[in-house]
Amino acid sequence: MNKIKIYNPSELSENINKLGRRNIPFVFIIDFDCQNAFIEEIEKINPAEFLYSFDGRTNITDLGNSNKYKQISKVTPLKIFPIKKEKYWQAFSNVLTHINYGDSYLLNLTFQTEIQTELTLEDIFMYSSSKCKILLPDYFVCFSPEPFVFIRDGKIMSFPMKGTISSEIENAAKTLLEDEKELAEHYTIVDLIRNDLSIVSGNVTVDSFRYVEKIKTIKGDLLQTSSQISGELNEHWNEILGDILLKLLPAGSVTGAPKQKTVEIIKEVENYNRGFYTGIAGIYDGLSLKSYVMIRFIEKENGKLYFKSGGGITSKSDFDKEYAELIEKIYVPIA
Repeated sequence: MNKIKIYNPSELSENINKLGRRNIPFVFIIDFDCQNAFIEEIEKINPAEFLYSFDGRTNITDLGNSNKYKQISKVTPLKIFPIKKEKYWQAFSNVLTHINYGDSYLLNLTFQTEIQTELTLEDIFMYSSSKCKILLPDYFVCFSPEPFVFIRDGKIMSFPMKGTISSEIENAAKTLLEDEKELAEHYTIVDLIRNDLSIVSGNVTVDSFRYVEKIKTIKGDLLQTSSQISGELNEHWNEILGDILLKLLPAGSVTGAPKQKTVEIIKEVENYNRGFYTGIAGIYDGLSLKSYVMIRFIEKENGKLYFKSGGGITSKSDFDKEYAELIEKIYVPIA
């Protein structure tokens, strides 16, 4: 897509600052490495090149007809070709070695998995149910349930999401909330995000800790746990909006802690380019900002589709459970 540009961090930050200073509504996506981005004023976006939906704010003009929706709602689940356990084990054990050395104590390990589906990327965008949806035609589709930061009236809020389980498991919510590994991982991420928000705001507080949300998918419902953390920005936050975002990236929930060293390990062990996966996407309406972490992500490459997914690894991680979670997260949210 010719409107995706390569930036250095200061250029990227200043481009966003300029729009924020003038209170011009715009949409943006930023990749994991904060180098490639799409930033465009809302009124100038061509829906043929870029489609978005952020909690009801969208440039979708045609949701299709009911007959097509009925057909799509009955499609078979994705056909998944998981990476071999031996390959996952190689990366998993490498991460544990780093954790045992004290280089990291939580690392979000991800892989790309080849999939096959009757759905096109446009179908998935149009008919999936998610808080954030992005489509770059013939490139990727993202249907993310995870907010990054929201800003309104000088208040910044983040909603880190850690912990996933199938709702079909007996006592699923109780099992998820009482899982010691998931609890430790969630504590770590909440602490990391609280520290991140403290870089750009004051009076940071954890407003809600580990609440459970349900996500509907073709394969069945999933339960996930999130927390809400907030802080207070200065009066002219819109004038430094780019600076705020860049100081918080990459997102802690999809990297780990400590962040800088953990990102170095991620690049060593994953052995593929995340690209826009686990970057962020968002919208500024001239008064407030909503942004999301680009998880739940399908990319088209050389005519094939790849679903990128992963999970947090700690010293308490179980290999089989982590491998299963990698696969469990491969879904499209069409009930």
